[in-house]
Amino acid sequence: MIKEQRFEFILNKIKTDQQVTYEQIAGSLNVSEDTVRRDIDQLYRNGLVSKIRGGAMLPSRNPLTFQDRSNILSDQKDIIVAKALGFIKEGMTVFMDGGTTICALAGRLPSDINMRIITNNIPAIQLLVNYPDIELIVLGGVYERNSATNTGTVTCLDLERYTADLYLMGTCGVDDKFGVTATIESDAHVKRAMLRRSKKTVSLANQKILHQAEAFRVCDFQDLHAMITNMDSDHADLDGFRNLGVQII
Repeated sequence: MIKEQRFEFILNKIKTDQQVTYEQIAGSLNVSEDTVRRDIDQLYRNGLVSKIRGGAMLPSRNPLTFQDRSNILSDQKDIIVAKALGFIKEGMTVFMDGGTTICALAGRLPSDINMRIITNNIPAIQLLVNYPDIELIVLGGVYERNSATNTGTVTCLDLERYTADLYLMGTCGVDDKFGVTATIESDAHVKRAMLRRSKKTVSLANQKILHQAEAFRVCDFQDLHAMITNMDSDHADLDGFRNLGVQII
């Protein structure tokens, strides 16, 4: 079977089953798993599939709007927020980027905390202005509707003026092999800029995006200081992330 026929089979199988494994496809086509892995890598680079651990799935809707994401996984966000609050200390300078989990966190900070927050997250700004002792710095840039953030060259240049004690990163995809990834290229640029200018980076990752790789690379998993999830730290889904020098919370 030629490559194009394999591509067609893989895409049809994913549409039917929602996700596939390398082993399943290799068995169905009587080819090696390495061949299937290379095929899926090419389909992924063309934006036709999303990678998961050991296989592939339908790509994320391109992409979910901010309002879509605000209305789902609220219980998971509550758990992540409770854990993330332990990293935030009085007097810190903190980067916060886009995402609905970041917004949930912005609404639950201690009412009297004295700190500085630098962000491009427009909905979070509307929450943070209510804290009298937070110095709020808003990054400029081009407004990106799907993520509800300011992005682009201006945003990245603005970030070069600051150094943060902590970067709380909203996360689109994270995998022990492919690292941290984003669904929007301009968002990936901003995340990399925040990472470079931060002393410590903590990824906020719900269970749904674990072992998933989106199109635009942000960093290696080992570039993180910690990853906070909604799961218990000994959950089996986190086994692939252990022993990589990153704290799992």
